[in-house]
This record gives sequence, C-alpha cells and structure tokens, in this order.
Amino acid sequence: MNCSWGTELWDQFDNLEKHTQWGIEFLERYTKFVKERSEIELSYAKQMRNLSKKYQLKKNSKEEDEFKYTSCRAFLMTLNELNDYAGQHEVIAENLSSQIMAELTRYIQELKAERKSHFHDGRRAQQHIENSWKQLESSKRRFERDCKEADRAQHYFDKMDADINVTKADVEKAKQQAQLRHQIAEDSKNEYLTYLQKFNKDQHEHYYTLIPHIFQRIQEMEERRVGRVRESMRVYCEVERKVLPIVSKCLDGMTKAAESIEPKMDSKQVVESYKSGFEPPGDVEFDDYSVSMKRAVSESSFLNARASPRQPPPPPPTSPSPEGLPNGPQSPQQPKEPLSQRLNDFMSTKHKMHCLRSLKRGGTGQEDYSHLPPEQRRKKLQAKLNDINKDIQKEMDQRDALTKMKDVYIKNPHLGDPDSIDPRLEEITHSLEKLQLEGQKFEGWLTEVERKLLEKGSEPQRQSGHFDSQGNTPLTNNYGQNRESPDGSYTEDHSTETGMQFKSRSTEFDEEFDDEEPLPTIGTCKALYPFEGQNEGTISMAEGEMLYVIEEDKGDGWTRVRRNEDEEGYVPTSYIKLFLDAGAKVDVAVCGVAVVVQ
Repeated sequence: MNCSWGTELWDQFDNLEKHTQWGIEFLERYTKFVKERSEIELSYAKQMRNLSKKYQLKKNSKEEDEFKYTSCRAFLMTLNELNDYAGQHEVIAENLSSQIMAELTRYIQELKAERKSHFHDGRRAQQHIENSWKQLESSKRRFERDCKEADRAQHYFDKMDADINVTKADVEKAKQQAQLRHQIAEDSKNEYLTYLQKFNKDQHEHYYTLIPHIFQRIQEMEERRVGRVRESMRVYCEVERKVLPIVSKCLDGMTKAAESIEPKMDSKQVVESYKSGFEPPGDVEFDDYSVSMKRAVSESSFLNARASPRQPPPPPPTSPSPEGLPNGPQSPQQPKEPLSQRLNDFMSTKHKMHCLRSLKRGGTGQEDYSHLPPEQRRKKLQAKLNDINKDIQKEMDQRDALTKMKDVYIKNPHLGDPDSIDPRLEEITHSLEKLQLEGQKFEGWLTEVERKLLEKGSEPQRQSGHFDSQGNTPLTNNYGQNRESPDGSYTEDHSTETGMQFKSRSTEFDEEFDDEEPLPTIGTCKALYPFEGQNEGTISMAEGEMLYVIEEDKGDGWTRVRRNEDEEGYVPTSYIKLFLDAGAKVDVAVCGVAVVVQ
C-alpha cells in the first residue's frame, strides 16, 4: 500500500507530532520490557546455579559415600546439567542486552534528534505562511480603509461642487483632496494585489512542496521506527531459539541420567557396603542343669578376683577406729551363680572399661580396621592400599622428573646446579621407603583378611547338637561362631569343644583382661576410717589416705579405687568421701547410655 502523509495528512501537523511522540515512548517501553526480561533471566540463572551448588557433592563430607549409588550419581549428573542449563539463561540475558537493549537505546536517541529536526522545519514553514497571511491581511485592511477614505473625499467634493455658496477655492481644494485619496487607494490596491499574489504563491509552495516533503521525511522516520521494532522482536525470538539446542541437550542429559538409575545395582551396592562376612548364628545349645552344682560353682569361681563384693559392706564404725569390730569389716563370700551369668557380668564390665577408654582416646578406629566386620575391613584396607599405591606412583614420577632435570643440569651446568636437586631426591626416596613399608603393612593385613574370608567360605555351616535318647548330653556340638563385641567391633570365637576344661577359658579371659589398659581415674576419695582389706578383691586403706577412684558405687555399697598402677581393689563406700571430676561424670553417664544401647 502506497500512501503519502504529505498529501493525505497535509492539515494534521499537530496530530503527527503527537503520534511520533507516542511512537518514541512505545519504543522506550519495549526497551524497558527487554531490560526487565534480561534481569529476570539473570536472576533465574543465578538462582538455578545456587540451587545446583547447594546440592552438589561437598569434598570430605559424609555425602561422598552416598554417590556410589546409581540414583545419587544420576542426581549429580542432573545437577551438572542444571548448571549448564542456567548458563544458557545467562547467554539469553547477555544477548538481549547487547543485541536489543543497547541498539534500541542508541536508536531512540537518534530518533529523537531526527524528529526534532523534522518538526522544527515544519514549524518554520508554518511560521512563514502565517507571516505571509498576516501581511496579506494587513494590506487588505489598508486597501479597504483607503478606499473608504477615497469615497468620503469624493462625496465631499461632489457636495462642495454642487453648493453655489461655496467658493471656487474650497471646491478646488476638495477636488485635490479627493484625487489624493483616490491615488492612495490605488496604491493600497496594488500593494494588496502584490501581497495576495505572494501569499498564494507561498501557500501553494507550503501545501504542495514544503509540507509534503517534511511529512514524507516524518513518515519515513516513523516507518523506520516500526521496522526497528519488528527487527527487535525478531531478534528477541532468535536469541532464545539459538540456545534451544543446548537446552535440549541439557534436558537429554537429565533424561539420560534418569535412565542410568539401576535399582538392582543399588541393591547390590547396599550389600557391598554393609556385608559383614559373618555366617548367621546357629542353634542355641542345650543347657543341662541336671548335673551336680559343684561343677558350676568351681567353674564360676575364676571371676572372684574380678567382680566386686556382692554382700553389703560393713557399716561405718561409730568410733574413729573400727578395731572394736570383731575381725574388722569383712567382704562377703561370692554367691553361687551360673556360668552364663558370670560371663555376662564379665563382658558387661569389660564393655564399660572399653567405653571409658574409647571416650578418653576420642573414639578413633584402629589403623588396621580390625574394629570392622571382615568384609568391610577388606574394602577399607583395599581402598587404603590403592591410595598408598597412588602416592607411591606420584612420588616415583617426581623422582623421575628430578632425575632427568639433574641429568640436564649435569650436561648443561649453566642451567643450574645439579647438587641442588639432591636434597629433594633424598626426601622423595625417604618418602617412598616410608610409603612402601606402609603398603607392605596394609598388604599383609589385606592378605590375612582375604585368607580368613576364604577359609570361612570353605567351612560348613554350624550344625546343631544331636542328643541321645534321654536328651542328656549332646553327641556333637562343634561350631564356629562370630561374635559382636560390646563396643560395636567384631571378633571371632574359634571352634571350641564343650568338654574342654574351663580353666583354659578362664586363662584366656584373664589374659585378655590383663592386656587391657588400666581404667581411667574419674576422681579421688579420702578415707574417713581405716579398712583392712583381708578378703580377695578388696584393698586396705588408712584413715585420711587419698586414693584414686576408678569405678563408682553401682548400688552394692562398694567403690573401686587405686593406690598406684599395681594396687587397686574395692573399699566400702560408706568409709570414704568422694571427689569426682565433672568431666568424668559426663563420660561415665555417656558410657552408661552406651551400655544400655548395647
């Protein structure tokens, strides 16, 4: 469609001025829209990056072990793809800013200047035609006035000429005045005609040349503005369309990550993570209570030296010295208890000791991971061995590099001093020897664990005991049983035989108990009265003597104390005054909770 504002809108100068101003305001509003869209994209990308970073795997964190599962690895891949996805929104914001916002901002300034120039020319043309019109109107009014003056002068002359009473001189004077007025009117007429012709010429040029030309330039300016809006909107779409392939790849990556999840693999990984390597426990043995109790008494007597007195302690003397008491305070005899209860008491006491010691040491695991189940221990040792091998390889690479550098220095002394490398080579050699020794140590532990696992895998399952027709004595009851120790670590009880002498088991427990570290002190105490520890398990003390407390009263009236490293035992709680450490009370309380949990 062809149209011309100059011919069709020749009289709409003011409306065109308003329309072009609106066009500029619209372009500014669109630019502001693009700017806000760019800010939204940047904010969205920032939030997406923060979200991805928030859930990323942190180094040296407990979450590291979780990513051995396929679902967790897929989630990590999704987070990485989400980070790339956020980057594409940053690209959108950058392109919107550079390709649209910056261009439109510059163009708006140019458009304002161009519009101002065009409408300045239009106003100047209008001012010219208005001035020409004013001149025409002025000459027209002058011509009209002069014509009226000439008519009045002519009428006065005619009146004077007709009057017989008027002198000839007055008539001549009136005639001359009338002729003058007619000449002035004629001059005004000629001037009016001149201005009329000039105005008509100016008006024709104004409406057919100047205004069409100015309006044509305004029209072209407006069409360029509309075209720039069209181009900006097209670029707006292209900016987002260009990132769609990469966004699609990100989404494909997320889909691929989701498809990589293997439920069966995760189930297998759970087995790999928590498998202990132990065999399930067998049947419970038959406890024969029909035999003589003397054997049970003799078997249970081996722990008398380790257990605290069971009878209530003697009451404190009314006098400062308890010498008036016959035979002094006596520790009671041990009651007869079944062997199983004695073993439980022993293991419980051993657990409390280990709990206190583990708290004292900070609860750290052992270097050979012997506190772990066999299967988990094997994995830990293998991982540690792999790390050592990596460190060895790294040190060897450094040694080879330094050796080559030394050879270069030897051949080219101007490059450096070969002797300057020797200290570093010695340091690396020492480090390699240390790592190799450590590797051999872990290799030995790993070989031992694998050997035990192979032996355990070849051994048959534990068989339950078969009884004779009377059900008295089991014919066979050999078994291999794995036990979980009270502190959470795992130990192995090798196959034993029921007919074995209990003395050997007592010796085994005694040796294991003696190998333990001494109990930590939890406070001190002061002897209020003298006490002669005549029975086994007790310790004598003098009045006013200060002793170390290593075990509190458990409700039986006896407290375990220590005089030195080789001398410890039980004393009546009522004979002493306790001074417990605050920290020790907390540790004992924590240990007590641990016992309950076990």
